[in-house]
Amino acid sequence: MENLHNPDHNKRTMLTGMFSDRDSTERAYEILSERGYTKDEINLIMSDDTRKKHYSDKDDHSELGNKAAETAGTGSAIGGTIGAIVGVIAALGTSLVIPGLGLIIAGPLAAGLAGAGAGGITGGLIGALVGSGIPEERAKVYESGIKDGRVVLGVHTRNDEDAEYFEREWKSNRGENIYR
Repeated sequence: MENLHNPDHNKRTMLTGMFSDRDSTERAYEILSERGYTKDEINLIMSDDTRKKHYSDKDDHSELGNKAAETAGTGSAIGGTIGAIVGVIAALGTSLVIPGLGLIIAGPLAAGLAGAGAGGITGGLIGALVGSGIPEERAKVYESGIKDGRVVLGVHTRNDEDAEYFEREWKSNRGENIYR
């Protein structure tokens, strides 16, 4: 089936990686952001439990929360919010909470799922991941990681140079199961 929104969508590489803590997740997101990728291009998937536990900006007095607040003035935090990821999730319209699955999905994948309506997510998380171009075996690895509290980031890179750069940076940043 052809993607009508973006004709070259299927030709571009989808780079995905999984991160096990807030620090590495936010750093991986910043790496994408520094190269000009926007929240509308970056897919982010986590469980609602993980979001509540680690990405809620309520009373965030952790060292990372303070660090994020400090860097907000330097422009590296998205939109000046506490932590880039919290900002992405807080940006209404770009994130989708899937009640039956207990998932938070942000980015173009969220838009695609929202457009597909409830019927589009009957396949669950694996169906959503496979629908976004991730092979089924990899989707199964990510699904169990998300259930264990990890966060999956994915982006259709603009070129091979970006893909190689992100892959290298993510690996040096404790990223797991990085594929393209």
